[in-house]
Amino acid sequence: MSLLFGKTYSDHPGMGRALLALLLMGGAAPGMAAETGSSQVIERFTFTDSPDADASDTLRDQGYEFKLDAEGLDLQFSGDGLVLETDSQRAGLIAREVNIEDVDRVRITWGVNEYPEGADWAAGVYRVPIAVMISFGDKEIDSGSMFVPDVPYFVGLFLGEKEQEGHAYKANYYHEGGRYFCQPCNPEPGETITTVFNFDEVLTEQFDISTSMPVSSVGIQMNTNDTQGSAKAFIQEIEFLSDGESSDRIVKSDQDER
Repeated sequence: MSLLFGKTYSDHPGMGRALLALLLMGGAAPGMAAETGSSQVIERFTFTDSPDADASDTLRDQGYEFKLDAEGLDLQFSGDGLVLETDSQRAGLIAREVNIEDVDRVRITWGVNEYPEGADWAAGVYRVPIAVMISFGDKEIDSGSMFVPDVPYFVGLFLGEKEQEGHAYKANYYHEGGRYFCQPCNPEPGETITTVFNFDEVLTEQFDISTSMPVSSVGIQMNTNDTQGSAKAFIQEIEFLSDGESSDRIVKSDQDER
């Protein structure tokens, strides 16, 4: 059984297995999308409405599962939203199952306070201060190894200091169904930025998928393994957008579920 950071794949079934695939990173095209006046927010996950406090219990109440060493990350709500921080080498993931249909883009408001020193994808150190992982549908795609579980299609968006914007990075496995994008690259520490990414285009161009697929899981990751360890980042909001054709849809927020 293959190991990932000291845990077997079988320890993380279902959604966890799909999102754990995104931690197996390992290199070619598009992604950034421009917003239009007809864009509609179909689903929103907001992290700025909670009082300043430890975020773990609230995240669990919202349906997030803690994977890998997420328990070891310092997760706090603050004026910046959800803050992820560590002063050591850790790989943590919080993720929740969803079913979001008729969307083609994601908009993320986030930033990095401190990049993990030593993270460098060109040098093979595939580590991130923060990433948002999105899985699509439930059809499991070949991982490329009999020892690694098959998982649904996925896209991972991360903020990197040295990486190449617009490059579709491939993982060590999952070449048939997974891509990672630095979007954007090298934002200034402490800067709040907004990423708008068209994942429908990526699914079509990278995997030749012609039909829209529902978003089936959403996760937030920090991974400082094989670096100097210290990192800090924040995320304020994740919004899934449509092109405006489904005018009868009403925005749904995770705040409505509290």
